[in-house]
Formats: sequence, C-alpha cells, structure tokens
Amino acid sequence: MAEKKKDKSALYVRKGVKPSSAGDDAVKRFQKAKRPKVPVSEYVKGILAGDMGMLSQAITLVESSLPEHKEDAVKIVEQCLEHSGNSIRIGITGVPGAGKSTFIESLGSYLTKQGRKLAVLAIDASSHKTGGSILGDKTRMENLAADPNAYIRPSPSAGSLGGVARKTRETIILCEAAGYDTVFVETVGVGQSEIAAHSMVDFFLLLMIAGAGDELQGIKRGIMEMADALIINKADGTNMRRAERAKSIYENTLNLFPPKESGWTPKILTCSAIKGYGIERVWNNIMEYKDNTTENNYFADNRSSQAIYWMYETINEDLRNNFYKDPAICEKLSSLEQKVKEGKISPFKAAGELLDQYIK
Repeated sequence: MAEKKKDKSALYVRKGVKPSSAGDDAVKRFQKAKRPKVPVSEYVKGILAGDMGMLSQAITLVESSLPEHKEDAVKIVEQCLEHSGNSIRIGITGVPGAGKSTFIESLGSYLTKQGRKLAVLAIDASSHKTGGSILGDKTRMENLAADPNAYIRPSPSAGSLGGVARKTRETIILCEAAGYDTVFVETVGVGQSEIAAHSMVDFFLLLMIAGAGDELQGIKRGIMEMADALIINKADGTNMRRAERAKSIYENTLNLFPPKESGWTPKILTCSAIKGYGIERVWNNIMEYKDNTTENNYFADNRSSQAIYWMYETINEDLRNNFYKDPAICEKLSSLEQKVKEGKISPFKAAGELLDQYIK
C-alpha cells in the first residue's frame, strides 16, 4: 500500500521488495573464479587445426601487455613460425572516402569464392587516442564477417604505433599457421601507419578516387612511391569518365618516380567495388607481381629484410617501454619535465640526465 506523506505531498512512497543477496553472491563467486590457464601446446594445437576461437585467444595474448601473457605469446609465436609464410600478404590503404571497406569486402568475397582463406587485420595509428574506426569497418563488412573462410580481427585499441604494428606482424604469423593463405593488412587513415604496413606485406595497394582534389597531393606523394598498384575505385556510371581521366594523370605521375627495387612497374587500375567491376583484374595483377618477384628472388629477400627490420623495431619498442617503467626514471621525470616547461633547463640536457640515470 502506498502511504501519503504527512505534509500532504502529491508524492507517494512505496516500500518495494527487499533485494535478495543471491545475485550479489553469484557475482562474488564469478569474480573469485579463475579461468584455468591454457597450456601453450593447446594454443598451438588449436591454431594448427584452424580453430578460430583458439586463434582469437592466442591473438589476445599477443596483444596483452601483461608480463605473464607476453611470455606465453612469445612461445606461441615461436612454435607457429615454422608453419607460417605460406601466404600472400597485401597491405591496403586509401584516401578518405575511397570505399576501402567495400573494396576489402568485394575483393575478399571474390577470393573466398575461389577457395582461398582470408584474414583481415588492421594497423590503427590513432587507436591509442580515439579507439579507432576498424570496429565500424567490421560491421560494414557484414558478408565477409559471416564468411566461414574469412577472419576479421580489429586492431588493438591502445599502445603506440610501433607496438600496435608489431602485434599485427605477430598476428600475421598466427593466421598463416592457422591456414589463412591470404592476409590483408588494412591501415586506418593516411599517415605513419602506411609505413608500418609496408614493412610487413608483400604487395602494397593504394585505393584512390577520381576528383579527390589537389589538397591531397602532399599526402599521396610519399604513399604513391610505396604503392605496387593504384586502384581508382567507384569507376561506374557517370564517374567512369573521370576515373579514366584520373588514371591517365596518375600514370604520368608514376613515370616521374624512380624504378622500384623489386623491378616491378606499378599499374593503375580502375574498379567498382560495389558492383564488382575490375576486382578480378586487381587480383590477377597481384598474382602477376608475386610471380615476377618470386622469379627474380625479390619476394623472399624482401621478407628476410622485413624480419630483420622488425627485430630492430622490437628492440626499440621494448627499450622505450622499459625506460618509462624504470622507478628511478619515473621519480625524476616529473621534476625535469617541470624544469623544461619553466625554461630552467633545455630539453636536450634533461633527456641526457634521464638517459644517464637509466644507464646507471
């Protein structure tokens, strides 16, 4: 029964039902319960058997920053290494609005229909600040996400670009060991992440659109020099003529670039990802590149060079992380930072003092 307040307020107060402690007890039991640790051998066995769930759990270990996870992750990657390498690794980037997600889904669906197994990974340079947009990309690739022959893995949502990229590199090894013969490494945005992606793939593809405007030329120049193919997307309907005109312009631009070490001459292709036009031609171009670079030994030499590069990158990343975790550095850092801010000491001297402290 509702009781009216003594001050004759219009508000009524109901006593309600006394809450049960059963729910709280269940939560406490869940929090205390610890999931049994999965042995490294079980992870490796599951990955080699193509178990997508075990693959995902192993990648989560690779992405973790916890020391106990890192130790297991290193062992898993090492044991999968001899089973990796049997894939074509393709980096895909594009200017804003180029239809990258649609292109990846269109090309990916074409490949899975051909009997190939595809893994789509990502490098997100902005993830440590914004959380990135790859999760949105995954929801836009609905058909590919539901394809049993495709595996889409969002990038880590935290960490420096070097750390995120290194984890993507390790994830490639796990995916190849799981039987994925085609790996897409997608970059979110146009910037430093392209350099990282280029250092871990066999073929680097740049997605363009006609009429993007001269304001993008400064961004495109450096990336165009890395690209093994330029794909002008959305070449359909009334946009077909503009796409062909843009193709001619880019072909003239590429003639000004120095020859590639691979001996490959990048091609400009047009396609319409949403209609499926030109997708087969794009894939044939990638296969032609693989055949040519395998014949002149660049394909294998490039992978070896990339492995050395990532050894040094891992050293740099780990040194950086250890430096900032050092208790003596943490104690001294804030005071020196304040002195630099107030102009009492130069940033170069402050850095020198910190490095001397770390070396000691």
